Amino acid sequence: MSAPPVEQNGNANGDVLHSVFEIDDGDFSRLLDRPSRPLNVDRDRQRSFDERSFSELSIGVSPRHTLRTFDNTFRVMDHLEPVYSPGRRSGFTTPRSQTGFEPHPMIGEAWEALRRSLVYFRGQPVGTIAALDNSEEELNYDQVFVRDFVPSALAFLMNGEPEIVKNFLLKTLRLQSWEKKIDQFKLGEGVMPASFKVLHDPVRNYETLIADFGESAIGRVAPVDSGFWWIILLRAYTKSTGDATLAEKPECQKGMRLILSLCLSEGFDTFPTLLCADGCSMIDRRMGVYGYPIEIQALFFMALRCALTLLKHDIEGKEFVERIVKRLHALSFHMRSYFWLDLKQLNDIYRYKTEEYSHTAVNKFNVIPDSLPEWVFDFMPNHGGYFIGNVSPARMDFRWFALGNCIAILSSLATPEQSTAIMDLIESRWEELVGEMPIKVCYPAIESHEWRIVTGCDPKNTRWSYHNGGSWPVLLWLLTAACIKTGRPQIARRAIELAEARLLKDSWPEYYDGKLGRYVGKQARKFQTWSIAGYLVAKMMLEDPSHLGMVALEEDKQMKPVMKRSASWTC
Repeated sequence: MSAPPVEQNGNANGDVLHSVFEIDDGDFSRLLDRPSRPLNVDRDRQRSFDERSFSELSIGVSPRHTLRTFDNTFRVMDHLEPVYSPGRRSGFTTPRSQTGFEPHPMIGEAWEALRRSLVYFRGQPVGTIAALDNSEEELNYDQVFVRDFVPSALAFLMNGEPEIVKNFLLKTLRLQSWEKKIDQFKLGEGVMPASFKVLHDPVRNYETLIADFGESAIGRVAPVDSGFWWIILLRAYTKSTGDATLAEKPECQKGMRLILSLCLSEGFDTFPTLLCADGCSMIDRRMGVYGYPIEIQALFFMALRCALTLLKHDIEGKEFVERIVKRLHALSFHMRSYFWLDLKQLNDIYRYKTEEYSHTAVNKFNVIPDSLPEWVFDFMPNHGGYFIGNVSPARMDFRWFALGNCIAILSSLATPEQSTAIMDLIESRWEELVGEMPIKVCYPAIESHEWRIVTGCDPKNTRWSYHNGGSWPVLLWLLTAACIKTGRPQIARRAIELAEARLLKDSWPEYYDGKLGRYVGKQARKFQTWSIAGYLVAKMMLEDPSHLGMVALEEDKQMKPVMKRSASWTC
């Protein structure tokens, strides 16, 4: 096995926002186009779009000036000077509103914890570690994960501190260029690392970066989602700062093209979806999501749409733009047609005939109706629907996956009608999907004999725990963004209130266990950074909905919806 890669080289405006309740199609387009407003503690605070929750929506930052040093490997920020802060104080003083309402006390604590997680490389902040839980063995929780850093990055962007995000994007891009081998097999050139670590030599007083592309991961699976999150985050940075020069750098253009080359390659597959192994995404252990998991397909779709806005239309870029457009049309048709499930679709599948041949087949994947799980009939409400977990020959995984469905809304993979139906489902099945801690990573849990077969008797993914029906606070920011885009902020507010009742008291766990999410996860890390950042991002988006433009894309009118409004969406 080759040695792991090591790096050795040394707007503020006063626009008045619309209430989310007043947003129509035209207003939403303008909302996404408007640059987000960074927090400014020296300027009069903007009125919240919901006066009833003003005190809860106030944004805060940590009240302390001095932070403890974490360890020799990660030099954690103990002052504010290195952090970019255009035209404003980064500050550790919690801002107060003009009306005298105090922000929620969790906000200051959350900012303090988030800043403690900062990782420095040669004097510059380059990311945040996965968790600051010193009570457990570190494993890889002391590393900067690409997917984990996304909510942290969004929090810093929304707070007007883009420099750390820029540093992260450039450092991971340099790591992408290294040769990647697992045993004797070479990975694709465009693969982004799952994580990286700063190594500090106290004798030589020298720092290096070392990356993990899957060769150290449990299961030895390379991350498919890292490249997609990188493109999505590059677009968020560009949208937030209004600075396109980073994305236009030759190395960033090349990095995007390398990622796209991997996933747009032609082969034997007859579907426009992306074939994946178990463990290649947030659910990074064996959980039966191999094939065409909804999380990867939704991220794939969103990354393609983001790349369209970032790629230069030069000779190389133009070729990729043409390939992206063709793939997006095929992918949207496939996902909206075959992954969508509502009451009408469920009834159609229930009545499927099998062994159909020719282009006229209705049951194109030869799904046996007897394979329909019993729970789905009771789970499906009269009004609502969702994108199921997986579709492939003779197989439909009917489980609900939160991340994939939220990204489908934000990327406009879901039509407006489908987006509304997903929100209807969440409201109708609140106890099952949210319970006492938002939100289930998937539903329902698999157990007994099925658990033994699907997970390989994984002791961490027992029923209603971890990836197997556990509740993950990090998903709060995705739920909130989806709620704002669909004009349903009251759903997000209700979920945030549940999180505020427990997250700080429980020391920001990674996940919760149980059908209702009542118990701190049996192996959950405390002070999990993305649980902290996810909460902050959710609060800031509710405070200022223009932040939504960083992570949401307007519907592409050229992609004609292939599905009409079904009976389950009508009142």
